[in-house]
Amino acid sequence: MRFSAPIHQLKRNARLLSRREGIPLHAALDRIAAGEGFDAWSLLAARAAARSPAARLFARLVPGDLVLVGARPRQGKTLMSLALAAEAVKAGHPGRLFTLEYTGAEIADRLRAIGAEAMLADGRFAFDASDAIHAGYIMAELSAAPRGTLAVIDYLQLLDQRRDNPDLMTQVRALRSFARERGLILVFIAQIDRAYDPAEKPFPDLDDVRLPNPLDLALFDKTCFLNQGEIRFQAAN
Repeated sequence: MRFSAPIHQLKRNARLLSRREGIPLHAALDRIAAGEGFDAWSLLAARAAARSPAARLFARLVPGDLVLVGARPRQGKTLMSLALAAEAVKAGHPGRLFTLEYTGAEIADRLRAIGAEAMLADGRFAFDASDAIHAGYIMAELSAAPRGTLAVIDYLQLLDQRRDNPDLMTQVRALRSFARERGLILVFIAQIDRAYDPAEKPFPDLDDVRLPNPLDLALFDKTCFLNQGEIRFQAAN
């Protein structure tokens, strides 16, 4: 079940309702919960707590979002991004993956690891491993994608590898405009600089994203950083 708004927004709505109607906050919370199909706020909160990290993050995404998922190697950023695609498929939207990192068998293995291999078999999820992946190619491939489609780009720095491609800033700006115009969600897997030291801070952040060439990271709407099985996601700007 997907809530009509993120939990923090539902809580804010309850506070506003409490002030507007002069009722106790707990009563306002229960009324908001009823609107979401729960008998009490405690039941809604329990359901929210039980959802997977990917489900909680997906609930905060809206069509047009650009999302950056970053981590050092072997911290789960690919699985998290594929889990977001799986959540989109559960919500009735197509999922896509653009990658030069993985073969079809490897992608199937990772989908199996998150219990989502069925979405590849039935066509709700598709992947593309073309050597020509760049912003223009991605936009052409998604030109007919319906609103709400979630596409994973593996990885951000991949767009910057070929000298005949536009610079990274130009490509991300173009993809941002395209996502907003078409109502798509684009998830970019990002490499983290080797200089990041988890002993100094528990999670990498935007300052740790490896950027061989300039890129305004404020172009991203949401971020998700992973380290040692823990996850931190937030609005990027």
